[in-house]
Amino acid sequence: MIDHLLRRLCRLIIAALMLAAGSARAASLDQDFRAFLNAEIWPEAKSEGVPRAIFDKAFRGVEPNTELPDLILPGGKTTVAEINFQAEFKSGAAYLSERAVAANAATGRQMLARYRGVLSRIEARYGVPAPIILAIWGRESAFGRAKIPMNAFEVLGTKAFLSRRKAMFRAELLAALKIVAEGHLKVSEMKSSWAGALGQPQFMPTKFLKYAVDFDGDGRRDIWTSVPDTLASIANYLKAEGWQRGRDWGFEAVIPRSVSCRDEGPDHDFRIADLVKAGVRSVAGRRFPASEESKLGHLLFPAGRLGPTFVATPNFYVIKAYNNSDLYAVFVGQVADRVQGAGPLVGRWQKTDRMTRGDVYRLQKKLVAMGYDVGAVDGLAGFKTRRSIGVAEKKLGLPETCWPSNALAERL
Repeated sequence: MIDHLLRRLCRLIIAALMLAAGSARAASLDQDFRAFLNAEIWPEAKSEGVPRAIFDKAFRGVEPNTELPDLILPGGKTTVAEINFQAEFKSGAAYLSERAVAANAATGRQMLARYRGVLSRIEARYGVPAPIILAIWGRESAFGRAKIPMNAFEVLGTKAFLSRRKAMFRAELLAALKIVAEGHLKVSEMKSSWAGALGQPQFMPTKFLKYAVDFDGDGRRDIWTSVPDTLASIANYLKAEGWQRGRDWGFEAVIPRSVSCRDEGPDHDFRIADLVKAGVRSVAGRRFPASEESKLGHLLFPAGRLGPTFVATPNFYVIKAYNNSDLYAVFVGQVADRVQGAGPLVGRWQKTDRMTRGDVYRLQKKLVAMGYDVGAVDGLAGFKTRRSIGVAEKKLGLPETCWPSNALAERL
């Protein structure tokens, strides 16, 4: 009985000590965060014309949020998980499910009818098709219905302090302070996503300052409550990033094995007519539009050979400038097509090996050590990683899938 009581007492003492140590670490982190804000962020904010009163109000009661992803915490602990946090970098079958695409397209058609006049004026001014604008609006904020609850200064402050991409988030934090200083919003109204994105089009603060427009003529660039400003700001963003007026975003295509997935990417140009001669055809036997055949396109294998395949135009990569995910850009293109009456994807997402983001990261590290260009070593299978996998598969005598696999990881 005495031994049992002693063991229980020891456990309670250990738990109390661990709690005290955790509280001390949290207090130390909060102090370091406050020192960082005052020593590094305030001087830059002041030079940008941000009043001290706004700075103080923005960070009153704000502490670092260590539950956010992609942080490096004191002691070297990271919050980068083995799994993919962003939906855009998960399964293509899930992200581009028929349910999600069809629902967004149905609402998109309703919004096209409701805002046809303003969308026509926006399209005439910026050259971006209304269905593309609507698809982005739907994906980013469910056509303005999504709740965006996080404190933007908590998110951006934490990421400027602890993120792997400190310089990027430092600039975003300063831009957020300028948004308030310029009178666009009050501090209390600065709500964001977990990544720090704002409003219905989910602009990062620097993008708001650069691309947001006042289209309804009320003197405010209001991407929070004004539909005309929201839609025109999306169009202005795409135009500024190089949208080519009169061109489509891309086309689902049947790409024969004789055309290698190793030739994917925006840095590999093909005349669409030459791809047709090589056996590439639009799905269901349809021809590519005559207006496109003389122009340049790019092969796109968002899941390697294990999913739907496409011929992309340069406008596909303009959509990626908005969100750097192949699945995101395909989703936007598909919803836009469906708003105009197109059918579902014909290609099917095949079953792939269960690999975590950490598994892909380690595979990329192996490929880089062997001299391959995988782009960013980040655990995400972008086009450079996919085509490097294809080259490695060919050299090793494996089936050319251009997609991460356990078999390739083991062989490397």
